[in-house]
Amino acid sequence: MVALIDSPRNLHAQGRLTLQTAEIAAETTAFRCLDWDRDRFDIEFDLKNGTTYNSFLIRGDKTALIDTTHAKFREQYLAYATENINPFELDYLIVNHTEPDHSGLIKEILAWAPHVVVVGSKVAIQFLENMIHQPFETMVVKSGHELDLGQGHKLSFVSAPNLHWPDTIFTYDAGTRVLYTCDVFGMHYCDDFLFDETPHLLEADFRYYYDCLMGPNARSVLMALKRIDNFEVDLVATGHGPLLRYHRQSWMEKYRQWSQNQVQTETFVALFYVEEYGYSDRIVKAIAEGISKTGVAVELVDMSVADSHEVRELAHSAAGIVVGMPPQLDQNAAMHPALSTLLTSVNSKQSMGLFETGGGHDEPIYPVRNRLQAIGLKEVFPPIAIKDTPSQSTDQLCYEAGIDLGQWLTRDKSVQQSKQIDAHLDRALGRISNGLYIVTAKKGDLSSAMIASWVMQASLEPLGVAISVAKDRAIEMLLHGGDRFVLNVLEEANYQPLMKHFLKRFPPGADRFAGIDTYPANNGSPILAKALAYIECEVSNRYECSDHMIVYATVKTGRVAKRDGLTAVHHRKASNHY
Repeated sequence: MVALIDSPRNLHAQGRLTLQTAEIAAETTAFRCLDWDRDRFDIEFDLKNGTTYNSFLIRGDKTALIDTTHAKFREQYLAYATENINPFELDYLIVNHTEPDHSGLIKEILAWAPHVVVVGSKVAIQFLENMIHQPFETMVVKSGHELDLGQGHKLSFVSAPNLHWPDTIFTYDAGTRVLYTCDVFGMHYCDDFLFDETPHLLEADFRYYYDCLMGPNARSVLMALKRIDNFEVDLVATGHGPLLRYHRQSWMEKYRQWSQNQVQTETFVALFYVEEYGYSDRIVKAIAEGISKTGVAVELVDMSVADSHEVRELAHSAAGIVVGMPPQLDQNAAMHPALSTLLTSVNSKQSMGLFETGGGHDEPIYPVRNRLQAIGLKEVFPPIAIKDTPSQSTDQLCYEAGIDLGQWLTRDKSVQQSKQIDAHLDRALGRISNGLYIVTAKKGDLSSAMIASWVMQASLEPLGVAISVAKDRAIEMLLHGGDRFVLNVLEEANYQPLMKHFLKRFPPGADRFAGIDTYPANNGSPILAKALAYIECEVSNRYECSDHMIVYATVKTGRVAKRDGLTAVHHRKASNHY
């Protein structure tokens, strides 16, 4: 039976919002929040057919709610829940994914049923702790973990990181053969039909959704598909759009084919680590973020749960590998089996980086390094040794190490792209001349700098400047909304020493200002003592422009050191480099 609940109060302010409830399997109810008029999602893509946010309730001897919904459905969702669920009988809240459209009412559920145990990946629980700022009971799960609700509802969990957030898990109910996948296999399509009876109406939205959200992580899609191959699935309960029952095998096969086609030409880095050991999670997150900034894909591999075939396949096919030392299984035992498999699978054409996790009983890092170098792998950044609790400086070091690895892997691609520009157009664009500047920024313990030439005054009221920053610049992480920086203007007669210094390739975590005379600005960022002038700025907006970000900042104060000094100008002859 399907029930529909409208909310007239919300019709004018937010468009038509409807709550649809239905029994989809034994003791299993779907709550589908239909957002009929939503026309944009995740900023980057338009919607033609609205969307839905799907949540599910399973009643066994224990009761579990799988995901919540968008906060705009607070009134309808909570009204139905409070009328149909006894809060004292709600035992678990399973969070497949913490993006706000699925977790928007978690805080309200915890207020209504404070004893409930929140189940999710380690990363999901960390995200939630930062989101709701209150204590709650937790259960951390990953691939291989199970939760028995009774009456046949035995739940199995599957890690599916990067689809499309790092915290994603799937939940499979063996009793009903329903697979709950949150964003994966979904689509932004709002309709009264509960299931996928009319595939020809859905195909365009299904593909569009895959291309926007799943395609960038095609290899992770294939890994997730492999992990669920042994499940007997009758229904795929997605987080968006209709549930997949009648054509589920076809939809899942489309994911497989599209992803296989994409990964054939994809450059990626495999990050091998043990998820719950030492500070691995934090270190891997920072390194992966740096790699991703360069446009290189990342595949995370938890060596404690990955099988030998998965380790072997990824270690062999990755363009680069990063290894976090796993714990020694025994002081007298042989090497960790996943690490041993990795060492027999890599090849001399790959690049690599290593880190210790700070767990206290790591496999020795330097014997592994020596073996990889003997095979012929190129070490892009020196081993990162974690001896104490990581700090902001540690995060920056790891982030910059990831950028260095990504840039090394894409160096040939960058050269090829520059050669594809029409020679006449290349020279014409190169005649656009700009001044020479050095952007300096400091945030907490972090500091960085970059040479900039794509700079212009962008507004009069308020006074503002715009700077183009490549996405893979280390300083980009310090130039988000509300961040502050100094724009140092270089002098025509005296810019070479500063240019020479800041053009150097700094190793990850290095002090950019060592040996350079600076003093602090009012906003805390370094002012270069030998600059012609400086301008203190605060970031107001950022605009994505392909491989660069345009950072617009309001001007707070500034000063000229030499009134008769002239700004250094950068004259190029070609457009394919600064």
